[in-house]
Formats: sequence, structure tokens, C-alpha cells
Amino acid sequence: MWFPIKSYFQFIWHSKNEHAVHSPFVFNLITKCFYNIEYKPEYELLEKYRNSLLASKEVIQVVDFGAGSKVFKTNQRAVCKIAQTAGVSKKRAELLFRITKYLQSEHILEIGTSLGLATSALSAGNNVANITTLEGCENTSAVAKKTLRNFELNNIEIIVTEFSAYLKNSTPEETIYDLIYFDGNHQKQATLDYFELLLPTITNETVWIFDDIHWSKEMSQAWKKIKNHPKVTVTIDTFQWGLVFFRREQPKEHFIIRI
Repeated sequence: MWFPIKSYFQFIWHSKNEHAVHSPFVFNLITKCFYNIEYKPEYELLEKYRNSLLASKEVIQVVDFGAGSKVFKTNQRAVCKIAQTAGVSKKRAELLFRITKYLQSEHILEIGTSLGLATSALSAGNNVANITTLEGCENTSAVAKKTLRNFELNNIEIIVTEFSAYLKNSTPEETIYDLIYFDGNHQKQATLDYFELLLPTITNETVWIFDDIHWSKEMSQAWKKIKNHPKVTVTIDTFQWGLVFFRREQPKEHFIIRI
């Protein structure tokens, strides 16, 4: 309860804006993407997608997973209630759209589909990208699949699976992802496991986005370990998200940026 509050005050104390950034790549990303306040027509699609879920009274059986593939708990929830509390916020969905569009990411992986709020932003950011999104709950993924189809967001493959099992059984050395959005398991060891399993997929242009990096002490520890990994060169801490880059031509730097 208190850890995110304490972390937020520390973030505010240490955070900067674009004026403290000397890396041209990061400066352009912040000024042309993060701080771009121009209205985008795609925002209307994202808003309609969100509102369609908020208006849904459908009740589904939601399955939450604990360690490994073991079921942690199941409960019945209305889709509108899930949309209110789970998934990316309106502001973050728009930012995710801008990042995808700015970097022109073509091969995207999302870990944690939920109702597809972030998925819709990724698709709107590049409607010809190949997007794979993983979800552990079959009923939740069914709602996402139906809603994405209704909005003609057709460049998405939804796979119902336990995340670690999928990543271990896939062949990452044959896969390249320009962008990976991690929002499926906010536990330290799971986050670090996904990080290691997906390292073979990186290129010089890859960006990874980790959600809720200051959600708990354990997630903060995972973020610190990721920052210090020798293959990581640039990281950007926006408090809720941690962005990771593997650009070999850049010196290792860590930025704490207010958005």
C-alpha cells in the first residue's frame, strides 16, 4: 500500500523533463512522441473501444493464475467492471499508440491481453504490424477477440496460454520483436524470467515496455536488475512504465522522465 506512494515521491524528486536530456535519440523520443499533444484521429477509435467495454454488462468467469500455470482464483465479473480496473488507462493507451507509431514497430508482442485496451492502441499505432498477444484467461481473451474484430483491428493474433510455457516452447532465436509490452504478471521472478527468455529476440531498434515497475518492492528490484543488465543501454523510467532499449551505439544511461 505505502510502497507505491513512497516510490512516487522519490520519482517526483528525481524526475526531469526534456531539458535535462542530452541524448539526441531520447530527446527526440520525449519531445516528438511523449510530449506530443496534437490530437490524433486514432484517439477516437481508442475511446470508442474503451466505451464499448464500459457499456458491456456481460458477466464472464475470470481466471487468475499464480505461480507457473496453477489457477490462483476464479471469479465472475462484469466486463464493464474489468474495463474500469484492469488494462491500460486512456492516457497510457494514447502514449502507447504514439510510441508504436513513432518507432514504426512492425513485429510486436504483448504479454497480457486482458480486454485488449492496450492491444487496440498497438494496432492503431501501426495497422500493418504483426501483433501477437498472450492471455491466460480464455473468457477474457474471447471478449478481447470479439471487440477487436468489431473495430476491424485485424492484424492481431491472440494466443491463450500460460506465459512462461509459451515463451519456453517458442523459438525466440527465430523471432524478432521491435516492441514488447509486458503487462501480464507483476511479480519479480516472472518479470525477470520473461526478460531472460526474450533476450534472444532483441535487435538494435528494439524497445521493451514494462508496466508497474514501482508497484511493489519486488517489482522495483526487478526493474533495477533489468537496468543493470549488460545488454541494456538506455532506460526511461516514467514511474508506471519502464522503457528499455538495446542501442549499442549509445552509452549506458538511465533517465527518469515526467510525463
